[in-house]
Amino acid sequence: MIALSLAEIAAVVGGQTHDIPDPSAQVTGPVVRDSREVVPGSLFAAFTGERVDGHDFARAVTDAGAVAVLASRPVGVPAIVVDDVQTALGALARHVVQRLGATLVALTGSAGKTSTKDLIAQVLQRHAPTVFTPGSLNNEIGLPLTALSATEETKFLVLEMGARGIGHIRYLTGLTPPKVGLVLNVGSAHIGEFGGREQIAQAKGELVESLPEDGAAILNADDPLVRAMATRTKAKVVLFGESAEADVRAENVRLTDSGQPSFRLHTPSGASDVTMRLYGEHHVSNALAAAAVAHELGMPVDEIATALSEAGSLSRWRMEVTERPDGVTIVNDAYNANPESMRAALRALAAMGNGRRTWAVLGKMAELGDEALAEHDAVGRLAVRLNVSKLVAVGGIEASWLQLGAYNEGSWGEESVHVSDAQAAVDLLRSELRPGDVVLVKASRSIGLESVAQALIENGTEGEVAAR
Repeated sequence: MIALSLAEIAAVVGGQTHDIPDPSAQVTGPVVRDSREVVPGSLFAAFTGERVDGHDFARAVTDAGAVAVLASRPVGVPAIVVDDVQTALGALARHVVQRLGATLVALTGSAGKTSTKDLIAQVLQRHAPTVFTPGSLNNEIGLPLTALSATEETKFLVLEMGARGIGHIRYLTGLTPPKVGLVLNVGSAHIGEFGGREQIAQAKGELVESLPEDGAAILNADDPLVRAMATRTKAKVVLFGESAEADVRAENVRLTDSGQPSFRLHTPSGASDVTMRLYGEHHVSNALAAAAVAHELGMPVDEIATALSEAGSLSRWRMEVTERPDGVTIVNDAYNANPESMRAALRALAAMGNGRRTWAVLGKMAELGDEALAEHDAVGRLAVRLNVSKLVAVGGIEASWLQLGAYNEGSWGEESVHVSDAQAAVDLLRSELRPGDVVLVKASRSIGLESVAQALIENGTEGEVAAR
């Protein structure tokens, strides 16, 4: 974070100083909420959760070098006491962002946010110092923590914004007003909470409504609900996609034998070829979104194409590919799942198979409301149509719907199996996998299927993992 004294921070957040012998003492390190992340110079934000109260760690964090604690009550060590720690954290982030000269890039969407954010960051880092959201810390706590990690040298601040209701993104853009806003898509993620795609579009569009007249709204030309957001912004509109009308588009899209996308990138200032290290055709749209952002910020097309071709996966459990020494390939995409990302992962698995035997180890897609049965059934049917060799549906009733969809799609569905939990899936796969097989593991985060992928990696490599 930019250096601020405790007195300055207290004034910004409207807090009272307690047990602070020297109000001029400066916070020079990061603002953190996890006591294990404290380093000398930190400010520790004490949140009270269902299981853990950050205030209980006040003495430990100051012993570890924290300058003070941002707290909701006195804690017996140097502290800035506020009525609400989350509100104070947001106010501090807003103050720091206003002092920075960085260009803020914000993005949202139903699927692909984190992968696209990672691509944007890797492209922009070639151009200038860039700070970006780690993982998917995109809510009212994670976003200000990311913003506070920027320094005077930061040129670009790339922030992922999530939403679970109307007004959430409006709140986040109030904390960190973006200059460039990107909307990827409107899908089915959290549709059970929102009530429908139109409501999701309303929430996601709050991002483009926040943009200034001299800003840029980067919109997906291939998604009608996103493209319609052009009427909701006073900023310049830039379209990306495979549509011929897109300002930034892809032509000659194909997949390599290993399932990695290759295409000709076209921008208003020229064209260049891209062959990605990531897996799956869905990354083409993500790459175009990143290219549109980078082009708008002044990067030349050849540099953008090179950066996209060299970019890897920065966040765990998102199409994370591991080759075992015995020839089995494990694709860990278990961080989260919704109908759109599930279909994309299955298509990537089919492409990666390329004559090899393929396994889809799938679990529940959460928060689909009344659409849950139909969407799980559709995913099971798609696995059959893509000629995935084996479907292993893991879990309760949603898994049974996956299997039923596969069974009803055709005779191949008899190759599907429903198992009760992750351990049962591991036991099955350990007994039946053979060299050359490709295994996709995917479900909503709450299901915890990453344990299946990890067990298979450990079982087959004996410490000789070669991940890429």
